[in-house]
Amino acid sequence: MKTRLTLLLVVLASGCAHYAPLPLEESPAVLATPISAVLETRARAVERPWLKPTPIDLSSPLTPEGVAALAVVNNPDLIALRARANVADAQAFAAGLLPDPTFSISADKVLSGPDTLLNIAGAIGLDLNALRKRAVTREQARNQAKQVRLDLAWAEWQTAGQARIQAVRIGGLTRIVELTGEANTAAQAQLARTARATSRGDVPASDAEAARVAAFDSADRLRTAEKDLLTATQELARLLGLPPETRLALVPVMLPDAPPPAERLFAIARDTRTDLAALRAGYGAEEAAVHKAVLDQFPTLNLSVTGNRDSAGNFLLGPSIDFTLPLWNRNRGGIAIERATREALKVEYEARLFQTRADISAAWAGIALARRQLADAEDGLPALQRQAEATARAARRGDLSNAAAMTAAQQLRDRQLVVAQARLAIEEQTIALELLSGEPIEGWK
Repeated sequence: MKTRLTLLLVVLASGCAHYAPLPLEESPAVLATPISAVLETRARAVERPWLKPTPIDLSSPLTPEGVAALAVVNNPDLIALRARANVADAQAFAAGLLPDPTFSISADKVLSGPDTLLNIAGAIGLDLNALRKRAVTREQARNQAKQVRLDLAWAEWQTAGQARIQAVRIGGLTRIVELTGEANTAAQAQLARTARATSRGDVPASDAEAARVAAFDSADRLRTAEKDLLTATQELARLLGLPPETRLALVPVMLPDAPPPAERLFAIARDTRTDLAALRAGYGAEEAAVHKAVLDQFPTLNLSVTGNRDSAGNFLLGPSIDFTLPLWNRNRGGIAIERATREALKVEYEARLFQTRADISAAWAGIALARRQLADAEDGLPALQRQAEATARAARRGDLSNAAAMTAAQQLRDRQLVVAQARLAIEEQTIALELLSGEPIEGWK
């Protein structure tokens, strides 16, 4: 008998979990520069409907797909969210487990009296209330885990898109810095010539003041463009989980095609956006919570079977049931809270739909405006190009002043700057429209 009891205890102990400490690291891997081979392995393991596995090589220019894949696999915030999603999965697993029975045993020794035996009592009980609510509890936990997973998918989609936006912003701002740098060089040279001419008395002091103001404005625009480029570069490194000083080579992107109508994109968003699907899963979890609250209004049942041997040697066996009487409370407060929560989630979902439609319409209108601006800017670009070249030749021959040639060249740069800004706006807002629709541009067709 003792051997069997020992074996039973050993078997039960073998199925128990054991504690193991997991201390924080002083230098976690997330602060180190990732090895390209590690990133390559992670990127090849990416399986998302909107992202194909793509090679990652930090020594080569990154494609937009490579930027998106690197953001998904290496962004520290997404890594933390994936760990949180495992918690939701564990909670769903816990909700499906059956409640353990309870067991109690007691012994009383007779201190005086004719009886000489120990009074021994034992009971085994089972929570019937937990069994009654097990189905709705599991349904609630499954929907909550589904919501967490869908929220994670939405965060991955948004992070990848933001990384792509920063990548195209770097390309556009690089061109803008180049143009503003040329304009600043010309303005500083003009200021130097005007200052010398003013000192000789060839031009009035007002011309020197005008040149000084123009040079200051040009230098200020260059500093602003360089600051924007540095910000975009550091933000891209952060989104990709790389050190701030990392400088990446990027493959230039082609100007995207015009998007389909906003109504079509909104229809796509309703079907594909994972944040909307997450809200629907959360609503399903709350439906289960309402059902569970309604079940809680009924009496809670606990069944126990008690065995007893009293001090006179009599053996007793019988069941015991305890429950609450639903006279005043009847869980009316809990039901009211869950129903109000369900109504709030319903309204929140409808508000998200309304906001989605408004955001898609605004982004679509912004792209249409940027395309009109680009067309207008490119329309006059060849004429300005020819004019700048002609005035430069005339200035070299002495037929025109250097100031006139510089003015023509600056007009050309201003128009090129408008073209670069319009292209950047189209590229950024097209990616933003992809994020709003929940579908890559390839899926719009």
